[in-house]
Amino acid sequence: MGNNTQANGKKKGPSWRKKLNGWLHLWLGLASGIIVFIVALTGCIFVFQKEINEWVHHDIMFVTPTQQPTLPLTILQEKAQTALGKEFPVLSTFTYRQPDRAWEFITYKDGDENALTLFGTTAYYKMAYVNPYTGQVTAVRDMKKDFFVIVKYLHWSLLLNDKYGQPIVGWSTFIFVILLITGLILWWPKKWSKKAREQSFKIKWSGNFKRVNYDLHNVLGFYAMVVALVIALTGMVWAFKWFQTTVYVVASRSVTPPKHKEVTSDTLALPPANVKPLDIAYATAVKQFPKAKRIGVRETPAANTATIRMFVYWGKETYYDYDALQFDKTTGKLLLHETAKDKNAGEKLIGMNYDIHVGAIAGLPGKILAFFASLICASLPVTGFLVWWNKGRKEKKDNRHNKQHHKKVHHAQTEQKMVADAAGH
Repeated sequence: MGNNTQANGKKKGPSWRKKLNGWLHLWLGLASGIIVFIVALTGCIFVFQKEINEWVHHDIMFVTPTQQPTLPLTILQEKAQTALGKEFPVLSTFTYRQPDRAWEFITYKDGDENALTLFGTTAYYKMAYVNPYTGQVTAVRDMKKDFFVIVKYLHWSLLLNDKYGQPIVGWSTFIFVILLITGLILWWPKKWSKKAREQSFKIKWSGNFKRVNYDLHNVLGFYAMVVALVIALTGMVWAFKWFQTTVYVVASRSVTPPKHKEVTSDTLALPPANVKPLDIAYATAVKQFPKAKRIGVRETPAANTATIRMFVYWGKETYYDYDALQFDKTTGKLLLHETAKDKNAGEKLIGMNYDIHVGAIAGLPGKILAFFASLICASLPVTGFLVWWNKGRKEKKDNRHNKQHHKKVHHAQTEQKMVADAAGH
């Protein structure tokens, strides 16, 4: 006796597990579909933001290299500060070893922490681009109005205040993970016959719209599943502190938070004559790491024991592979040098999270995978909704047809009864 038949020869209906799985997939998908569509589509757009920005803003992000050395960092910072305005103090800087790149000076300030939207929680966010050879400011951009910044925060929190938007995005992503799992269960063929393999792995482009849409949902969803899971889970690392902690504990095999050596600047030390500490610190970083692709500099308050922090990045685009340096802000002396070897496995994995999320950790192939996986993820709520909608319309049509059929049968039976009654008389 076959698996799909009972003793009376009738086909078995779906098991309660399959019904529950289908119910979860349907209603969780309908509940989270719009958010998943927005988050996936904005993620897809953001993947190649670096390449698009460098193409669109090439005139301000790139300069003509010269044989002369770059100007001291403090002079370039002063040029940027003048262009930005005194009310917008430079907080961080990105310098590039690539000779044709302008250097970036960033200013940022939080706004109202209780505001509803991102625009209210951000007082200002500006960036000045400076030619490192001449000190010429190529442009000042208001990043609050930048297209890719808006796309990023639409992806991050739906442009809402983090405390409102992040939970919405986080739980929608969590639901999406469940949808991927329940979708795989629904996709899995009962038997791996030739016909089942063709239906599961191929899109029947010659079919009608309903069939093509059904295949786009099932087949593309299967092919994108692994990458989609990685993207979703890395997104959850930011959305939920408990999930980030779980990832850290699993990777590091420890529940103990990481500890790092603390150093402070000596405010009683005498500053060097004629050379500014920031320039000394930066020259030390460049000399010590000549093969670094870029160096990030984080500014510190002027009247405390905080240090000058620098981050030496070894990749042109990735952020996980870097050395962290701290310098005395009074003398420019190197106080602390931390490398990847100083981090445990949990810290390394959390540090890789952004680069994994956008696919940059695997270079161009990884970004292409992330792009297409995100595009497919954005399509799944649409194709899934159409599958449900078309199925509902079909059921209504079948019900109408059945009602009409029952009426005809009933009418025919009535006529037969009247004929029989007449014959009896």
